Amino acid sequence: MRIKLQALGCRLNEAELQTWARQLQRQGHRIAGDSEAADLVVINTCAVTAEAVRKSRKLLRRARRADPQARLVVSGCFASLEGDALAREQGVDLLVPNRDKDRLVTIAARELDLDARAQGASQPTTNPLFTRGRQRAFVKVQDGCRYRCTFCIVTLARGSERSRPLAEVIAEIDRLGTEGIQEIVLTGVHLGGYGSDLQSDLSALLRAVLADTDMPRIRLGSLEPWDLPETFWELFENPRLMPHLHLPLQSGSDTVLRRMARRCGTGDFARLVGTARERVADFNVTTDIIVGFPGETRAEWQQTLAFVEALGFGHLHIFPYSPRAGTRAATLPGQLDERTKKDRSRQLHALGRRMKLRALAPYVGRRLPVLIEGRYGGASTDAWFGYTPNYLPVRIPGGGTEDPTNRILDLTLTAVHTDGDHLIGHP
Repeated sequence: MRIKLQALGCRLNEAELQTWARQLQRQGHRIAGDSEAADLVVINTCAVTAEAVRKSRKLLRRARRADPQARLVVSGCFASLEGDALAREQGVDLLVPNRDKDRLVTIAARELDLDARAQGASQPTTNPLFTRGRQRAFVKVQDGCRYRCTFCIVTLARGSERSRPLAEVIAEIDRLGTEGIQEIVLTGVHLGGYGSDLQSDLSALLRAVLADTDMPRIRLGSLEPWDLPETFWELFENPRLMPHLHLPLQSGSDTVLRRMARRCGTGDFARLVGTARERVADFNVTTDIIVGFPGETRAEWQQTLAFVEALGFGHLHIFPYSPRAGTRAATLPGQLDERTKKDRSRQLHALGRRMKLRALAPYVGRRLPVLIEGRYGGASTDAWFGYTPNYLPVRIPGGGTEDPTNRILDLTLTAVHTDGDHLIGHP
């Protein structure tokens, strides 16, 4: 069967999609590209915000239009939280909640009687990521979270913390290496909590990955700014561990952070970022900010703007607050109107553009290795794009006849593009 896989939201959803793709290949099925027709479509949904729910619904509708004869399997946080409503929607053949998603392929084969051709089944030698136009692989090492930030619905959808055994993680990374992957991202809901149920921790995981695998580039996914031991920074002495972290701040106001039930105030966050930049050369920090949290006053918003600018992030992910039923924040007084949230989002986006320009400019004239991930702007262009070790975006003008995708090239960074969003690199 031709099977199309699609995901929204976090890198954990992408990691799960990659696992399903590999399992389906072993059963003799073929992973279809986004533009191909499919017999079966599997969608891993998101529900972290109201906008994510809207996009999940839109993706389902688009899938039904693009492949009207295909059977549709839906999983992920939206499917787990609103499964009853989804089950009543026309065109959904199978719902697999998060608690069962590790067995999604087995369940789909049984419930939908998938026609797996035994003679075609084999151990895949080409990673299904390449079929989908991706180069970096996401490796799920942990799921669930023990904490309860007041805005977060994911803890309800994902459940308690569960860590993958170290041997499984190492085996998956080794397999990815044999399939041609050159960069992995270790990911989880609460990545810093890895090993809490295995008498281990994230540092031990990283030491093992660096010692026992040959993967050229290793990244960490979104990591909460706590639970990091002092020895954590020593690991970055190994150049295979990329000098970039996405540390969600959520607000630059301590009073807002307390209403969010965050475990890290602005002082601790600033010290953490300062330590990272002091200990690790070229360290890049990106972050998440929630705009318009319940009760956010004008003074608290100004504190956020000032703090964000003072720290100078390489990139901002900006989320206007949306109430999620079942969370404490949805019941808090002082819910802000949409106009205020949009206005504050515009201010933060403008600040983010200025900060990105400041982050990129010092690298003009430097020479850095860049993993080429594909064509810039789609297949119709002759330019390519990739990322430096510290996750700065680079565009490489075309002109050569050889496809450099999935190669690590030493590039001289000659300029910041006029849009201020990326660097220009030349071999």
